[in-house]
Amino acid sequence: MFIHQSSDQRKQLVLETKGRMIKLTHQEEQQQRARASRSSRHHSEKLDSETLLRLYRKMIVLRRFEEKVTEVYLAGLIPGLAHPYIGEEAVAVGVCDVLNNDDYIISNHRGHGHSIAKGIEPREIMGELMGKKTGVVGGLGGSMHAADLSKGVIFSTAIVGGGIPIATGVGLKFRNSGTEQVCVCFFGDGAANIGSFHEGINLAAIWKLPVIFVCENNFFATSMPQQKATGSKTIAERGSAYGIPGVLVDGMNVLDVRKAAAEAVERARNKEGPSLLECRTYRFKGHGVYDTGLVYRTKDEVSEWVSKDPITRLGRMLVEDRIATPKDIEAIDKEAIKIAEDSVEYAKASPYPTLDEMKKLTFVRHGVE
Repeated sequence: MFIHQSSDQRKQLVLETKGRMIKLTHQEEQQQRARASRSSRHHSEKLDSETLLRLYRKMIVLRRFEEKVTEVYLAGLIPGLAHPYIGEEAVAVGVCDVLNNDDYIISNHRGHGHSIAKGIEPREIMGELMGKKTGVVGGLGGSMHAADLSKGVIFSTAIVGGGIPIATGVGLKFRNSGTEQVCVCFFGDGAANIGSFHEGINLAAIWKLPVIFVCENNFFATSMPQQKATGSKTIAERGSAYGIPGVLVDGMNVLDVRKAAAEAVERARNKEGPSLLECRTYRFKGHGVYDTGLVYRTKDEVSEWVSKDPITRLGRMLVEDRIATPKDIEAIDKEAIKIAEDSVEYAKASPYPTLDEMKKLTFVRHGVE
């Protein structure tokens, strides 16, 4: 597990996975020591209260939404699959908070959090999950294929690493158009070991494209531990092979994520090329709702990561810094629960697409445009 403590509390940083202690690389240790020297409170002092409260609201909305997704999935209301984002909220919220509406993101199989963080309404995502006409793509895409160009969610794909070369293509379009738009591609640690990772990032580096590649490293590609599938100690260090920044980020701290993302976005807008962010995070649940996640992980390991909950972490800071009271935090949580419940009721009441509508989007008769 990733242990994030101040330097006076420890003499070395460690990565513990499945009970094994592995010394970090020199590059990783330097990055983490530099980050550890700046407390979360130091970060909060640089952001206004409105921004800090917005980050908290967004994360708690994602958490309550995903909890509802789990509930309705187990009730048999969601066809297909669903992969909860519970525990990883700081990454989507921290990254998307520094993007403009016309910036694009490309998501993956665990994409509900990305989509909502970028601006799609929870109602539309829940409708999509239930296969309803009011879903973000008319109920035809399901859990892993949300898209809304008006909100900058260009594509979500269940193909591991499939979004990486597409993001490079989007970045090429932005560069050739002369805009200041950027594209963010979210992918997991498993995707870092396939060919499109190298091909997409290498091309983006050569052409200095405005793309931010965000690896959400939760240490397991389904059930495969990262240290058994990856030769390097970090994924971030691979950035040096392409001549671009590779930044290791505490993905359980929304303020660290936001800061790293802001720097990468500024670099991209300044036409300085892409960046690779490795956000070390953890999914509190299994790979999908159908998976307990405890066959290949221990309860102690999960509990240790839950103790680093990014929502609890920021909420505690808000209270300690007197930005919010415990009652304020409770009120925000209650509002998030209402939003989640509303999304379910809205989706339940929505109609399914008709057969004729589905045919029009599935088949094209010869000679008919």
